[in-house]
Amino acid sequence: MGPTVAWRGDRVAVIDQTRLPHELVVVELRTVDDLIEAITRLVVRGAPALGAVGALGVALAAVVADRDGGGPGRVRADAARLRAARPTAVNLAWAVDRICVHLPYGTAAVIDAAVALAEEDVRINRRLAERGADWVQANVGPRVRVHTHCNAGALATVGWGTALGVVRALQARGGVTEVLADETRPLLQGARLTAFELAGMGVPYRVVVDGAGPSLIARGFVDVVIVGADRIACNGDVANKIGTYPLALAADRAGVPFVVAAPESTVDLATADGAAIPIEDRPPDEVLSFAGVSVAPAGARALNPAFDITPAALVTAIVTETRVVRPARGERVGPAPSAPTTAGDPAA
Repeated sequence: MGPTVAWRGDRVAVIDQTRLPHELVVVELRTVDDLIEAITRLVVRGAPALGAVGALGVALAAVVADRDGGGPGRVRADAARLRAARPTAVNLAWAVDRICVHLPYGTAAVIDAAVALAEEDVRINRRLAERGADWVQANVGPRVRVHTHCNAGALATVGWGTALGVVRALQARGGVTEVLADETRPLLQGARLTAFELAGMGVPYRVVVDGAGPSLIARGFVDVVIVGADRIACNGDVANKIGTYPLALAADRAGVPFVVAAPESTVDLATADGAAIPIEDRPPDEVLSFAGVSVAPAGARALNPAFDITPAALVTAIVTETRVVRPARGERVGPAPSAPTTAGDPAA
């Protein structure tokens, strides 16, 4: 499997995650409208992958403006639309803003910065994964049973993974006994994507329904819960896929460590706490139908929040590429102690 997101000269290529696990298909996106549709339709998803797509989307907007006219004003308008395509994952807006800084230097500079940001994602997540594996083995045990939710692997990044990156690093050390992967309703990212990745990594795993997760934690089936994040507030509150919060509650009650693995770009210094994080509501049909077939009575309505907030008091550790923060002990996230990288910045 190649990178989840890549630049191909004048277009953006992404793995179509709606086709997995049965088909591995790469689609090429040639306009900003195509890219926004791919984001909203979850062809590409996962906070770090959305960051890379946002960066490359600005490059695509610049290329299209050079070809069709419109100048920097058109690029900035397209960038604003990209930025708003999914409101909860902060990486998307972060990356768009980071690359827009390069617009005065010309399209070539924008492309170079966007490609550098995407390539940087893999290096960042490798460092994060090793740090997370070190923490788990030092604080939980040399071999562990892991519970995870949604998909925070290579498919959610450019190509390594955050929560599943930690699992990948543990597996390389012989440190994984088994992974329990929640199916992740309503779109089954766990059953479709996480299981696909775990199988490819050779990690023993079982898929469980979302409702079983807290009970299995209570019954002693796992040693550690490891999840990704779509946004982390300064106080350590974490936004992640809906269904994460119940796992954190169960882990806290059972005395099981609850670990969040995410890059520094997921930390939102402008957000004081979880109450300020916007929660995306997705279409009701995702709940009321499956594979195009209605599963509810005619006229049924649905509420479909895509994310929930896990309070800092339930988060044992947040692992990034630069540090480990322990919110449950009262540690605030705040700024990183040093800038994570300079790749993609005008002065770099």
